Amino acid sequence: MDSSFGALDAFAFVVFAVLIFVAVIIVVSLGKLPGQLAHKWEHPQAGAINAMSWIGIATGGLLWPIAFIWAFTTPSGTKSPTINDDRQPRSAAKPDAAAISGSALRQVSGEKETRS
Repeated sequence: MDSSFGALDAFAFVVFAVLIFVAVIIVVSLGKLPGQLAHKWEHPQAGAINAMSWIGIATGGLLWPIAFIWAFTTPSGTKSPTINDDRQPRSAAKPDAAAISGSALRQVSGEKETRS
């Protein structure tokens, strides 16, 4: 029996190590996902969702789908979660609806505004 460690054995070892590394990255990313979504959307039970997500990953994925769905729900008696839009600054004042409607109409019609 030949017990030498050849080039193909090294290549197989590297491929196996890369596959294990990618699998760990995927599992960690999936474990964080429901908690991150709940925190981003300011869910009132974000901590519990995060804990259930990690417990779900540890139990082979049994509770993870429940945590994922829970991150998208709004508990009764609370306001709906707000999704922060990163395109607009948070402290910007909201223009009134009449100003938006008037400027949109001017842009659509293409005519200049005339005052008499």
